[in-house]
Amino acid sequence: MSVLSLAATPQAVNLLDAGSLLGTFGALGVAVVLFAETGLLVGFFLPGDSLLFTAGLLSVDGAHGPVGLSLPQVLLAAVAGALLGAQTGYWLGRRGGRALLARTRSGRLREGADRAAELLARYGHARAIVLARFVPVVRTVLNPLAGALNVPARVFALWQVIGGVVWTAGLVLAGYALGSSVPNVDRYLLPIVALVVVVSLIPLAAELLRSRNRSTAEGDNN
Repeated sequence: MSVLSLAATPQAVNLLDAGSLLGTFGALGVAVVLFAETGLLVGFFLPGDSLLFTAGLLSVDGAHGPVGLSLPQVLLAAVAGALLGAQTGYWLGRRGGRALLARTRSGRLREGADRAAELLARYGHARAIVLARFVPVVRTVLNPLAGALNVPARVFALWQVIGGVVWTAGLVLAGYALGSSVPNVDRYLLPIVALVVVVSLIPLAAELLRSRNRSTAEGDNN
């Protein structure tokens, strides 16, 4: 039995597994997960990158495919979830300020907040908002942080839309392109998704390494 067929089999939903989410909720699951990941601090652990790529790959067979996905539905759901989520996160940041992040007990979330603040300081509002879309955890915390830091609403809205569309459409279409060009690619879905997850973590790992090197250099200078 192929991975695609397994994804369509009724079973307990695993929120960390893209195939399980798509098999249970279809395109609606894409919208809900991206909304939670980009708009609610509790969604930082959700598999945004792998979900988008897998949804694109499973859309190759169209609306009559094994999990009932079609490319237009997936793209619409992905863009809607990512954009609405980011705006919600920004609004929550405006209302709750830094208290939203200060109350969290998650070390991973706090590290993401530090990286998000560093992106805003180093690259400016526009570039940071776009780049954050491609960094797990950072894309969760940057939106409320931007609201807490009073990034102009129009500036945030413009660049989060650009970043959100590029991020969602890029990964969905990459998955669709691979599924269209490689016969029986569903047999390799699990290792492909694992690779996507690893690649998506590279920017965060690189940023952490640079930050550690800077801290070490500053310590040596002192």
